[in-house]
Amino acid sequence: MPPVPFGWREPPVEHVGRRGHVRSSILACVTAVLIFTGTGTPNAQGVAEPSGYREDTYRAPVPDRLTGGKVVSSEEAHRLWQAGEAAFIDVLPQAPKPKNLPKGTIWRDKPRNSIPGSLWLPNVGYGRIADVTDIYFRNGLSRATGGDKRRPVLFFCLAECWMSWNAAKRALEYGYETVYWYPEGTDGWSFEDYPLERIKPDPEE
Repeated sequence: MPPVPFGWREPPVEHVGRRGHVRSSILACVTAVLIFTGTGTPNAQGVAEPSGYREDTYRAPVPDRLTGGKVVSSEEAHRLWQAGEAAFIDVLPQAPKPKNLPKGTIWRDKPRNSIPGSLWLPNVGYGRIADVTDIYFRNGLSRATGGDKRRPVLFFCLAECWMSWNAAKRALEYGYETVYWYPEGTDGWSFEDYPLERIKPDPEE
């Protein structure tokens, strides 16, 4: 899988929920940077839906729409999760283990707390993916849906994460009929005090 690019950055503040905690600045503030990457109609933040995939600066304001898919709020995502009818797909990227680490160096992947029952398919949300990553994504989605492209799938990452938008768009192109995009991701989920659990990436086949 590809390394995490310069355009990816983690949020500066971890937040737990609305009960006395500070919400991440990503959700609390509207950035002054206006990003136009396509010819669609901009949303309130000045972000137009691009015609293709987003290929750089993956942590940035996102559109409020996904052509062919349905954008859901935290409350809607929670209802879908409770119903158990949609496959939840986490696409947060994961940095690879550096090569040529000094002997004796202990490498630990950063833990990921995600929506319970989600399948974590890291690095499938880049604007361009290698053939091996494309196969990994297709196989992961097939396992998550039991091979049924009619089963709903929901994609998420963090707030202001183009990775989830790209992944949802790609799933539509794969032929999945009901695709949900949850743009607030685990930032919005944890802010609502919905449950999280530690998950690991789906292993490559």
